[in-house]
Amino acid sequence: MHTEIAVNELKEHFESILSGNLNLIKVSPPLLLRKGNGVNDNLSGSERAVSFDALDVKDHQIEIVQSLAKWKRVALSRYGFTEGEGLYTNMNAIRRDEILDNLHSMYVDQWDWEKVISKDQRNLKTLKAEVRSIFQAMKSAEKYMWEFHPALKPILPDDIYFITAQELEDLYPHLSPKEREDVVAKEYGAVFLMQIGRTLRSGIKHDSRSPDYDDWSLNGDILFWSPLLERSIEISSMGIRVDEYTLLKQLKLENNEERMHLEYHRSLLNGELPYTIGGGIGQSRFCMFLLKKAHIGEVQVSVWNQKTLIDCRENNITLL
Repeated sequence: MHTEIAVNELKEHFESILSGNLNLIKVSPPLLLRKGNGVNDNLSGSERAVSFDALDVKDHQIEIVQSLAKWKRVALSRYGFTEGEGLYTNMNAIRRDEILDNLHSMYVDQWDWEKVISKDQRNLKTLKAEVRSIFQAMKSAEKYMWEFHPALKPILPDDIYFITAQELEDLYPHLSPKEREDVVAKEYGAVFLMQIGRTLRSGIKHDSRSPDYDDWSLNGDILFWSPLLERSIEISSMGIRVDEYTLLKQLKLENNEERMHLEYHRSLLNGELPYTIGGGIGQSRFCMFLLKKAHIGEVQVSVWNQKTLIDCRENNITLL
């Protein structure tokens, strides 16, 4: 019960700071989307969305949300948001193909946010400014929890360190992408790793990214070093979204040009959607980091396999 109370305290405080720092209004998110219009996120392209037919919706299959990366951009247009204004939601999703461990659950909960920017603001300066605003909101939440719970001593650095995936590969060419993340996160405490999705000079990608929401030259992940787990934790993925030119370029690179015929993609190519920046902040991962928990199941309720249940029981980890 102490954990449940602390989770609620943390979420309420962080939401208020985040919305103020980024000028965001809270809106209602969907749990269900129509299949086939390109709005539901297909993540790296291999994950299967949960889909079903509904008794009274006979013209479409229904999908459960995997993320709201594209829905938010449509919502900004529909609701009439203007430059400098944005929205956020408490997004809940199901990812059936997730490999379960202490950081991964089939149930995903995020603060999903999106903000209108001008075409001229599609640059690195804008991206870094928003990252720093988010990081300062996170530091505020860390300090707030420490004031009420003295055992939760702050460990985040004063500022967040910026580095590109290529720069990181150049520094540690002999390490795997995940090992590189661990090294740089341990050194700096908090890192924004940029330009994820493009092929590096080694011929591999640091990580896969869908070609139709983030601009791969203007995106990145917020990584924190966890002394408890002795590894980095990806807290947030975000970026400036594709415009009509980068959408075509990235779809071609991934051999996904058939997506251009989907409703969402046609709207973007026709200039009907605003230029935006946005991302998702993992609620449970952020909570487990600040509350110094070893397993994501300590701060969220989900379904776990038998091995997880046994391992947690043997290590005195209480799952909600």
